[in-house]
Amino acid sequence: MFKRNKKGLPAVRHGFTLIELLVVIAIIGILSSVVLASLNSARQKSRDARRVADVGQIRLALELYFDTIRDFPAALTALAPTYIPVVPADPLGGAYGYFKCSTTQYHLGASLEDTNHAALTGDLDGIPTNCVGSTVDSADTDGCNNEASRYCYDVSN
Repeated sequence: MFKRNKKGLPAVRHGFTLIELLVVIAIIGILSSVVLASLNSARQKSRDARRVADVGQIRLALELYFDTIRDFPAALTALAPTYIPVVPADPLGGAYGYFKCSTTQYHLGASLEDTNHAALTGDLDGIPTNCVGSTVDSADTDGCNNEASRYCYDVSN
């Protein structure tokens, strides 16, 4: 039976009911899923920002190399450690696409995840006509791999 207080009324029970606890757990679950979704988009944006910055660093190292040698390297590995401490790699793994088109021209590509990234409005959207071959993948024509789910940011000198 129920306990009664001194006046004969049912005693007040302290604590939460099972329903109240389940409601709180459901609310916490919904809030955590919203936070995780926003974190994933932030991670995607940070990876794209890093890719654009990496391409900028590689471009600078290529221009320094050209100023010294009067030619562009056959591969990006020739830049390290003299012109760049370490050749950057894509945040999800793999190398950036690089083509030496001629003695005075190169093409560099990176695959971005965001279709609306600002860098995509000012890039080449293709390779120069005299640029053939790839240091990443022989089937890759513009230096950007996995283009089914990512978007090519490509630059040249």
